[in-house]
Amino acid sequence: MKPKIICEIGCNHKGDIKIAKKMIEVAKEFCNVDVIKFQKRCNLELLSKEEYNTPHPVPHNSYGSTYGEHREFLEFNLNQHLELKKFCEKKKVEYSSSVWDITSAKEISSLKPKMIKIPSAVNNNTKLLEWIYENYNGEIHISLGMTIKKEEDNIIRIARETKKIGKTILYHCVSGYPVEVKELYLLEITNLLNKYGEELKGVGFSGHHTGIAADISAITLGAKYIERHFTLDRTWKGTDHAASLEPDGLRRVIRDIKNVNEALKFKTKEILSVEEFQRKKLKYSS
Repeated sequence: MKPKIICEIGCNHKGDIKIAKKMIEVAKEFCNVDVIKFQKRCNLELLSKEEYNTPHPVPHNSYGSTYGEHREFLEFNLNQHLELKKFCEKKKVEYSSSVWDITSAKEISSLKPKMIKIPSAVNNNTKLLEWIYENYNGEIHISLGMTIKKEEDNIIRIARETKKIGKTILYHCVSGYPVEVKELYLLEITNLLNKYGEELKGVGFSGHHTGIAADISAITLGAKYIERHFTLDRTWKGTDHAASLEPDGLRRVIRDIKNVNEALKFKTKEILSVEEFQRKKLKYSS
């Protein structure tokens, strides 16, 4: 299969659905992505009362006086997600969302997207995993950032027990914003393929780094899904913009991945068609 490019808008829309739609347009029409992905949280379920009422740890990135207010400002409700899904369909690009809690999983699954993502931060929430695997029939994408072996084993156990490991895509991910290239540890993609490659639908790479070279490397290692955060302006207020690609960067990633993927194949015959003339012209004749 050709690599699938997932454009993670996440919360980079600044809580404005008009900006979200503009980002969809640019990501599809200029960059030619395969999937547009947002995020869904039920903040009162996800956060404790103390966490909800505590000021944002990085005040200049906050859209509210508390972390809870900040998260609520950036949150789209279910009707808005439906509106975004319909807009994606109009633009002929696939819609998806990450879900951070069971309430959000129930809401997003009701929209019947082809895939749902479980982010690294909550991939150890067994109740969330079990609900998704028992109730959702699409592809289940899971990032493995900041994840220990016990948590990974639990994901695999649930996927196998529900007989949905063949619908599961695991992503190598390093959870930093942004991450230096030397901290990406891309050979973990090979480890995932060696351990689970025959069972999974695929292995992916979710990157929070700057630049595009690592994404190309991930493809050569066998990743079939590449997820990058996307923004229209890396100087915008918010946590994720610094670890996101702007339109031309995302366009170049997709162009280069397509070109590299076309080159990653074995020869079909000893002398290729492109070599025939040069062989006649240059090859030593005994």
